[in-house]
Amino acid sequence: MAKSRVIIMGAAGRDFHNFNVYFRDNPAYHVVAFTAAQIPNIEGRVYPPALAGALYPQGIPIFPETDLAKLIEEHQVDQVVFAYSDISHEAVMHRASTALAAGADFRLLGPRATMLPSTKPVVAVCAIRTGAGKSQTTRAVAAELRGMGQRVVAIRHPMPYGDLTKQIVQRYATLDDLDKYHTTIEEREEYEPHIVRGTIIYAGVDYEKILRQAEAEADVILWDGGNNDFPFLKPDLLIVVADPHRAGHELTYHPGETNFRMADVIVVNKVDTANAEDVNRVRANIRRVNPTATVVEAASPIFVDDPVAIRGKRVLIVEDGPTLTHGEMSYGAGVIAAHKFGAREIVDPRPYAVGSIRDTFAKYPNTGAVLPAMGYSDQQIHELETTINTAPVDLVLIATPIDLRRVIHLAHPADRVRYELQEIGQPTLGDILRAKFK
Repeated sequence: MAKSRVIIMGAAGRDFHNFNVYFRDNPAYHVVAFTAAQIPNIEGRVYPPALAGALYPQGIPIFPETDLAKLIEEHQVDQVVFAYSDISHEAVMHRASTALAAGADFRLLGPRATMLPSTKPVVAVCAIRTGAGKSQTTRAVAAELRGMGQRVVAIRHPMPYGDLTKQIVQRYATLDDLDKYHTTIEEREEYEPHIVRGTIIYAGVDYEKILRQAEAEADVILWDGGNNDFPFLKPDLLIVVADPHRAGHELTYHPGETNFRMADVIVVNKVDTANAEDVNRVRANIRRVNPTATVVEAASPIFVDDPVAIRGKRVLIVEDGPTLTHGEMSYGAGVIAAHKFGAREIVDPRPYAVGSIRDTFAKYPNTGAVLPAMGYSDQQIHELETTINTAPVDLVLIATPIDLRRVIHLAHPADRVRYELQEIGQPTLGDILRAKFK
């Protein structure tokens, strides 16, 4: 039989994983290309031979997603496999329609085909949308497990935006490792909070190799999910974070709804700042769709280094990039802090945006008067710095998971906004973990 010709649609994460575990050594298929979306400048590359395997001695080219229909026709593609996250059900089906109209099948690979089994217990933390509060939930779980005397190693959903052959397996144990691997701002935002709390974290491209190395130094593996994707590892306990600021999205975004339906535990986060009606809507959806899930309610209180410094000031707010872009939030903790502590004005950064930062605002026009911390390349980091320093403000509010002053030079005074998970009532995550891992 002739090999089925395949295109994998992705964003430098789930797509590579699906290829590695399902297609790489499978003689029934020939993957002719990847397409890339969401992340700047990840197309125009090649998935390298060192990762692609013996069936692909030249590697596999990566094209912009906008070329999909043309690629299907040129390569007589039989199947299009959709493999990225945080996208509405409607948008997924538009892409399906593009593939079908061009003559190809449209396919999604599920957990059974893509989850890797571990020799160690696995706790996975995922979400229904980017920016729901997954990172602080993961940190809280790590702290609880360490308090139980467990050696915890975190494995993070991939963000391989650089030289893929140098990112096959990455181990982060110190802040110096962030420089060693030339990490982007987005990577630093996810890795640094683990490192400073003493948690070793792995990431990269080949998750079979990553998992086996992590198992050698762990009692428990903690899967730290990305976007709203489901885990690459088969979990013994799946914790999913829901966000009532986007109530209803737990049933209308892919693959967040998959997480919502599979979850053993659902954390309804931000109940302190969301409308009661929206919190109740999420609760009702849990009862309707996943009534056996254990529900934990939580807040994400903010902490500011110097609250007095905000009062009466014209502030520029820098928020987590993915939360504002494909996460579709128009504000975050920085805006809440500005209002709470009496800022005179939130200065709109858009008139001062340059280069790719200006392009980001054009691509995501619903972003509010806040600046997404985009930093996928040295050039983009420089453009972020220029945008901040050009704005006429009294204070920069850094509401990202890392202190941007480690990465860029700010010409203005700055204040940091942090947020952590605060569970409300019972059961707590600690109660659940102790019951699960006696």
